[in-house]
Amino acid sequence: MKTYSAKPADIDKKWIIIDAEGVVLGRLASIVAMRLRGKHKATFTPHMDMGDNVIVINAEKIQLTGNKRQENYYWHTGHPGGIKSRTKEQILEGAHPERVVIKAVQRMLPGGRLSRQQMTNLRVYAGTEHPHEAQSPEVLDVKSMNSKNTRVAS
Repeated sequence: MKTYSAKPADIDKKWIIIDAEGVVLGRLASIVAMRLRGKHKATFTPHMDMGDNVIVINAEKIQLTGNKRQENYYWHTGHPGGIKSRTKEQILEGAHPERVVIKAVQRMLPGGRLSRQQMTNLRVYAGTEHPHEAQSPEVLDVKSMNSKNTRVAS
């Protein structure tokens, strides 16, 4: 039995749209990362960009559980004493709430050149408007996926 390895001509990329309204950030990020890598496909090949193009809308309406709104994102300016930080809440209420989703998905992917290439297939928008209607994206209902996977205490 031979191991299957996909060729670039075998790769079929689809366009998927996900509505993030009311979805927990970590669960959304793990689903999007799986779609970007292509792990949902039977022909998954780890060293190829097999994933779909993913559009996330309503990024400003994601849910954060617990005290995660108070978690900080740090960066350094390069100058002495130049450590800066912002909380997730400040970013979500600011001008670019989609950056929280982008950073969560980026941290779900393995590091390297391939994951940077796969991140170019992700488009995140704060509201419901997006310029990708011409690609006729399929709707992926993440809310129903989460309700099927949660266990009910009996």
